[in-house]
Amino acid sequence: MTRLNTNSVLFRYFAGIAEQTFQGQLGVTDPSLIDYLSLLLFRFVRTEAVNKMRNLTGHRLLGVAEMLVEAKARQGTARRAAYRHIGDFTMFWAGVYPEALRALQAADKKDHFIDYCQQGKRAYWIASQIPGDEEDASAEVLAQVSEDFALCAYGLREVRREWEQPTEAKQLLM
Repeated sequence: MTRLNTNSVLFRYFAGIAEQTFQGQLGVTDPSLIDYLSLLLFRFVRTEAVNKMRNLTGHRLLGVAEMLVEAKARQGTARRAAYRHIGDFTMFWAGVYPEALRALQAADKKDHFIDYCQQGKRAYWIASQIPGDEEDASAEVLAQVSEDFALCAYGLREVRREWEQPTEAKQLLM
């Protein structure tokens, strides 16, 4: 995995809002969980990170149903990475942009009958059970995100609400 610049202003901004939201508002005091969610926000600023999963022929997979089929076909760390991405993808949409779920799950889409929260929770749990790069995301953190999927998604909605609030300090950043 490409190492991200966690010293950047944008990462520190997301980390600060996430810490304030999860610790201050929700009472979540697990730094590794908050760091994981902050990094998810930072990674998914780039749309190619949101839609990075591809099948063996290189076709970009844009829906959870397709991603699940691909994840089941993979082995070892590739399988772990695929399930982790499904968890991240569903967490991002269900947490940060839940209003987009209607379009993602439209009647003409393969994801029409997919429950993003249920599949995200399941994907994180599966990823946590597969040995992999602990430096990237520990099994414990992935299991915790699975266990607290709904709380994490709610917290990310609150993070978004906070970043959308106009303040003088934010005006200076822009």
